[in-house]
Amino acid sequence: MGRRSFFFKDYVAHLILIVCAFALAGVVFCYQMSSYALHAKQTELRTTVQSLAEQSKLLEGTDSDVIRQIYVLSIARVAKEDELTVLITDADGNIEMGAKPDGTTYTLPGYHISNEVVAEMHKNGSYASVGSLGVLSESSFYTVGTCVKDDNGDADLMIFVSTQDPNSAGVVRHSTQTLVLILLVTLAVMLVISFMISQHFTRPLKTIAAAAKEFAGGNFDVRVPEDNRCYEIDELAVSFNNMARDLDQLEELTRGFISNVSHEFKTPMTTIGGFVDGMIDGTIPLDQRDKYLKIIAEETKRLSRMVNRMLDAAKIQSGELILSPAPFDFTEMTAQILLSFEQKIEKKKLDVQCDLEERLTVMGDRDHLYRVVYNLTDNAVKFIEDGGTLRLKVHQEGQLCVFAISNTGIGISAEDLPHVFDRFYKTDRSRSMDKTGAGLGLYIVKNIINLHGGEISVRSGGGETEFEFTLPLAPEQNRQNNT
Repeated sequence: MGRRSFFFKDYVAHLILIVCAFALAGVVFCYQMSSYALHAKQTELRTTVQSLAEQSKLLEGTDSDVIRQIYVLSIARVAKEDELTVLITDADGNIEMGAKPDGTTYTLPGYHISNEVVAEMHKNGSYASVGSLGVLSESSFYTVGTCVKDDNGDADLMIFVSTQDPNSAGVVRHSTQTLVLILLVTLAVMLVISFMISQHFTRPLKTIAAAAKEFAGGNFDVRVPEDNRCYEIDELAVSFNNMARDLDQLEELTRGFISNVSHEFKTPMTTIGGFVDGMIDGTIPLDQRDKYLKIIAEETKRLSRMVNRMLDAAKIQSGELILSPAPFDFTEMTAQILLSFEQKIEKKKLDVQCDLEERLTVMGDRDHLYRVVYNLTDNAVKFIEDGGTLRLKVHQEGQLCVFAISNTGIGISAEDLPHVFDRFYKTDRSRSMDKTGAGLGLYIVKNIINLHGGEISVRSGGGETEFEFTLPLAPEQNRQNNT
């Protein structure tokens, strides 16, 4: 079977539910109407048969033909007025006489009603059912009966009154026809309303599907309306638009990354190639080769660092970056890194303010955390103006080691601040001042800190930028603090 649209399935589901509900309502209505008609008619027939039973008692102890004739005429009159069929039997169910709905009387010698009916009459003293009693021509008769007993309490005779009740049957039939008409009209209206509701609910889904096709074609600018007045669909639209914005941004960052990487790789490779060619063709004299070989070595190292950063970013994204945690003195490592920047600090004549708490032992991968602190320190020194202030602090807060580094300078714009840890993201400031990266440094820093169970944040304002992160202290450090 071919695929069906959500609109088709939703509309068919509504249709099935409506039809089933109306069918159930019709069955219940017809049953209730039939039950009510049967109960009403049986009550009416019981009144009539009780009246005939009272009249039959007048025959007890008399042989008067006049009284018997009056009784027969009374039965005929009742049968004609109420359009009834009356049967009178003896105690064994043998029919003694009867009266037709037209008022004529008759006898049926040799006919008797069923033994089951006779047994029920003797047991209960009454009878009520819908049936023919075995002698009536129609099986749809409403029939009630009563047992007339003598003074000794024994059954003397039985009286049965039956009718087809065309009036009640007509009422039921007319009511049923009216109900069917109402249900058909209501069904038609409900189908139209269901069609409109299904179309209303599926229209946003069609819009999202169309937008997804545009998206698959490379159009990342498409968006879908978010005010759908339906929580689930609205959530879907919001999620789709968020995804679209993220992918649009990622596409832009990827294009920028490719451009940056191409430029970053091209520059040192051009430099290396030019210097090597100069040495080969003799353009660079022998006494200058050591100088240019050092430049080639530095460019090669820079290429290696860029490749390693991209590999680390790929490992982080795939979850393959493996840590080797062990306790080590984080304060000592930070001091070593700061000393490695001594020449750059002196060259820029920076005012360095350090507040390093002694012997803070953390549990982590020393090599990866070394890269984190080195990267943050390198950025702080790189983006500070000559004669600026560099502040570095390592201290303990509860069971955490807190590292904070700040520098004075132009800072990071409010627009760029939320994205500094994004993959491939480079701020305008870094594009103008930093020509050695592809926007992966802070992305790697953040993920390394997160993998260690810590958190990193950044703030910039008032001519100062500060990066801060936390790391869990090693268990022995916590025990030492407790003692």
